[in-house]
Amino acid sequence: MARSPKQEARALAADERALVDKSRPAVVRSLADSELAGLVKLTRTRRDRARTVAERQRREMRGKAPARGAAPSKANEGTRLKLSVLTEALRRLDSEAKRRRRDKAKTSLVASAKKALALKQKAKRAAPSPPTARSASAGLRGKARIEVETHVPPSARGRVRKQVARAQAKRDSKPR
Repeated sequence: MARSPKQEARALAADERALVDKSRPAVVRSLADSELAGLVKLTRTRRDRARTVAERQRREMRGKAPARGAAPSKANEGTRLKLSVLTEALRRLDSEAKRRRRDKAKTSLVASAKKALALKQKAKRAAPSPPTARSASAGLRGKARIEVETHVPPSARGRVRKQVARAQAKRDSKPR
């Protein structure tokens, strides 16, 4: 739901308005990481407080909780508006913090990859040291293939195979 800046300003206190204004994209990008972390923490605290007050007012209106003031709350639209404005501001701040963490991780990963590549290239360039001990032999030599003689002639093998196939077909065609 779109809200005018006038509605937001009416729902927020002066210090909350300053928090929300700092969460705008143009301003939040210019903040340092420590300032951003502090702003996120403060905005989250204010948002949680607004949520608690809105829940309490809702329970008072339904008659489920005793009134905190002289009379029970009649409406909580202002508190809900404050809650939604602070929630949106917190969402913007969290997404900026997430973007910064992702960029920092990417930068770190690239730096690590470059360092690993440099170490690998340095290792390739190093001259191999002369062997000081025994060297490997030529390795295993293959054995000549031994042919196993079969005592069954090929014609008998074909005859037996065909006989087995006929017997299987006979069993398959029998009704159960």
